[in-house]
Amino acid sequence: MSWDEYFADDAGVAEAETRGKKRNVTVGWTVRWKLGADTIWAPPKTFSRSDPKATSGKSIQACPAAIDFDRRHFVVPCPVDLTLAFKRQANGQLQLTDADGEGSGMRPQGRANLFQVQPPSEWRHPERPIIQFTAPYVFVADEPCFVVQTAPHLHWFPTQRPGLQMGGRYPVHIWPRPMAWAFEWYDLDQPLVLKRGDPWFYVHFETENPAAHVRLVEQEMTDELEAYLDSIIDVSNYVNKTYSLFGEAQRIRPATLLKPKA
Repeated sequence: MSWDEYFADDAGVAEAETRGKKRNVTVGWTVRWKLGADTIWAPPKTFSRSDPKATSGKSIQACPAAIDFDRRHFVVPCPVDLTLAFKRQANGQLQLTDADGEGSGMRPQGRANLFQVQPPSEWRHPERPIIQFTAPYVFVADEPCFVVQTAPHLHWFPTQRPGLQMGGRYPVHIWPRPMAWAFEWYDLDQPLVLKRGDPWFYVHFETENPAAHVRLVEQEMTDELEAYLDSIIDVSNYVNKTYSLFGEAQRIRPATLLKPKA
């Protein structure tokens, strides 16, 4: 069965369960970062709320649909404190700056390691720069499973970000590549303020059985996983439409990649 057929037959929870699909799916997470300072990358955490106790059985806190929706999201924390701003130069070109100046907690080399401004030819709009951060989280599964990356829409921020986080979705049982955090900057007059520990983005998972619950565990970086990652990382530097490589990736994939850390 090809990767795009995995979910084609899922007409509903009852049907999925009658076909014997699992009610629990284990997904491993790890970080693949070879530039030191590994401790800046905190573990993903299950989304939770600190709302007051419900005073009514009809309260939103007691709604099964809302509860199920919330608990399927995992929060990835921001790794750094950083304030970025765009300035327009005399020639009209945009320049990204660290608005904290000498008070910044990051050195220029750290910023260069962490993010870059995409070339204007790759922007979706000529006045909306796209910056891309390294987010070296790797998710891996041994059964059909897609990771979905979204903005932290369940949290409220007093100061809204001046643009939109760009989401993504791909199969971690075939393509467990490190993630990225891409941001499309709409309001160039406003800075982008990132705070270490704040919600950076969410991930949730789609499995063969829509009712299945995902158990997220820390993954051991085995030799097999390391070699497999080497075979798929950075292929976009050489070819377009990387989804067309899934068939070849499946062919060379080891039978087992998931190995929770002891």
